[in-house]
Amino acid sequence: MRIILAPMEGLVDAPIRETLTKVGGIDRCVTEFIRVTHGMLPPRIFYKYAPELHNSALTEVGTPVAVQLLGSNADMMGRHGAKAAELGAGQVDINFGCPAKTVNKHKGGCVLMREPELMYEITAAVRKAVPADIPVTAKMRLGYDDRSMGVACGQALEAAGASEIVIHARSKVDGYKPPAYWEEIAKVREAVKNHVIANGEIWTVEDYWRCRKVSGCDDVMIGRGLIARPDLAAQIKASQSGETREPMSWAEVVVLVREYAAALQIRLEDKYVTGRIKQWLNYLRQGFAEAEALWPQARKIREVAPMLACLDQPLDLPQRHTNAA
Repeated sequence: MRIILAPMEGLVDAPIRETLTKVGGIDRCVTEFIRVTHGMLPPRIFYKYAPELHNSALTEVGTPVAVQLLGSNADMMGRHGAKAAELGAGQVDINFGCPAKTVNKHKGGCVLMREPELMYEITAAVRKAVPADIPVTAKMRLGYDDRSMGVACGQALEAAGASEIVIHARSKVDGYKPPAYWEEIAKVREAVKNHVIANGEIWTVEDYWRCRKVSGCDDVMIGRGLIARPDLAAQIKASQSGETREPMSWAEVVVLVREYAAALQIRLEDKYVTGRIKQWLNYLRQGFAEAEALWPQARKIREVAPMLACLDQPLDLPQRHTNAA
């Protein structure tokens, strides 16, 4: 019953992986995708997206981090899979789920679900190039134009040797609009022998249990829900044991944001650090009334120090807001 932190381009980077895995409950992370085109990328690009490779592909608290690749050239994807393994990756993941227009326009991500045969070729090339003891996995959606391609694409990945398939329970056209079609994940799970992991619209402990029941998947991948509620994985783990866990307070969340900002400042200019904090705060609005109350003021701030000071200001809220399901 594992919980995996989903990759989110432009937000779930190494610093936030470190921050969230320290909270607890997360069993694995996946990097933002490394874009593979026609040239061989140097090691520094792998280390940029996965600095954990310097630490046996683990976060500071020992949570494994998979390296994710995105591209449509099977030969080059295989070469980059081999390079990731050479640099220390313990798992190589392939992105067939990204719905971004710019990515799809250049034949990457979810658009490949129109061509299960090409998905097979890419996955088979990576599987052949990566040492047998290192898992090759994949993430996909239910389809591109609609939700009709899940089974065919899942079977293509199975035949190519992917050991796990994460399925985001929407098509590309669905985007991120509710609901998530967990029942469609169940159809793919029943059609393949691979281990299938459910993803999509898990915001609370209650959502987790409903997703498990409908999809039939024991394991889940969570992205936005963990950004909105940093202790969601820990809450879920407690519920799996029949226990309760006191929800994280806003003051505790602010400590996390401060740690994240400090890590970002080592490598980014302040204006970019402030932008990342705003991205996180925007998601926190869904889990904490304090974030919602601060947002109108915080969104206008451009420097790190004033932003952090803004998060610390006292608030007169009607009642204490918790992130319990």
